[in-house]
Amino acid sequence: MTVTSPLSFRPARGMRLLAGVALLTTLAACEDGLDYDLRGTFGGPSTAEAAKTATADRPAADSRGLITYPTYQVAVANRGDRVGEVASRIGLPAEEVARFNGMKVDDRMREGEVLVLPRRAPETVASAAANGGSVDIQALAGSAIDGAATTSPNNGSVTTTQLQPAPKPQTIKPAEVQDGPEPLRHKVKRGETAYTVSRLYQVPVKSLAEWNGLDSTFSIREGQYLLIPLVEGSPPSATAAALPAATTTAPGTGSPTPVPPSAASPLPDEKVAPAAEQAADLPTVDVPAPTRASTAAMSYPVSGSIIRTYKKGKNDGIDITADAGSPVKAAEAGTVAAITADANKVPIIVIRHDSKLLTVYANVDQISIRKGDRVKRGQQIAQVRDGATPYLHFEVRDGFDSVDPMPYLQ
Repeated sequence: MTVTSPLSFRPARGMRLLAGVALLTTLAACEDGLDYDLRGTFGGPSTAEAAKTATADRPAADSRGLITYPTYQVAVANRGDRVGEVASRIGLPAEEVARFNGMKVDDRMREGEVLVLPRRAPETVASAAANGGSVDIQALAGSAIDGAATTSPNNGSVTTTQLQPAPKPQTIKPAEVQDGPEPLRHKVKRGETAYTVSRLYQVPVKSLAEWNGLDSTFSIREGQYLLIPLVEGSPPSATAAALPAATTTAPGTGSPTPVPPSAASPLPDEKVAPAAEQAADLPTVDVPAPTRASTAAMSYPVSGSIIRTYKKGKNDGIDITADAGSPVKAAEAGTVAAITADANKVPIIVIRHDSKLLTVYANVDQISIRKGDRVKRGQQIAQVRDGATPYLHFEVRDGFDSVDPMPYLQ
């Protein structure tokens, strides 16, 4: 007779016991609802905190690389873009965009990296016309240099030269404003890292990197603007994200209000001298009037926004939008070297400042000076011409070559 030890039955009994526990667990889950995030007490890892900080994806940019929110815009860089190229694509001055983001115009950007814009990108820009879209004045500049000194002043003559038409405005499809909550913007301070920023706003550092196009080391720079990812289900606010919850107490509770000193005893009498006597003792300071309003080499010829920046060979100056009839002023003192017009009979003014330096003002009307006149810095010389998008085309010429006007204006 074969005697079987009771120990031989223990594995089978153990398997039946485990099956029973699994069945009871399944029934309990069906009754109370399955915990797909493993937030129960089964002893395994919990993803409750990860579920609370799950972030949404960053919205897709439009054809110009813009993401538009109700109060600000950001531009998303393509592979190999420089800051200046992104600014040129959206129609804002490169220096202004770079300075606002703590970068330089020639800095190379990563694909997907964002630039927070200092103001709205224009929805209307000047399109490229013939010869690269710029007012061709090379021959005019040469004649202004050679013949301005020999022309008698105040003779009232006007030289007309047929040039290429001025650039025509091109309307871009308005940017689509994103629906829903707007992400916070955080300006990086010295000593901050991507990890400290992510802990400050309680968002994953990986999501912070994806929203802002950071590299694999999550490096950030001082002065950089970071978009704070939106948390799904609970959009952040400026106060809730960075500040602890305030404690509210009912009226009449809390610390007692101390009795003000004036209530215990009256204030002593003071003898105050009349204002006229006090003013007589003050020293007299002579402040000389400023000799010029700006330290820049030149002043802006018109008040407005730059809608097209300088690009050698494509746009030999800058285009500044302004209301029709706005005064156009001389950027620096000089002599009116020529008054001409383009092929569409639109006047152009050339002012010579020294033997080689010239400034050019195109798309103007109501000219108030004549060839040979001496003009002062800031003196009105014309008005902005009316049109679908009124603007002034402004150039700085060093001899025959055009140069970027922005270093002269800053």
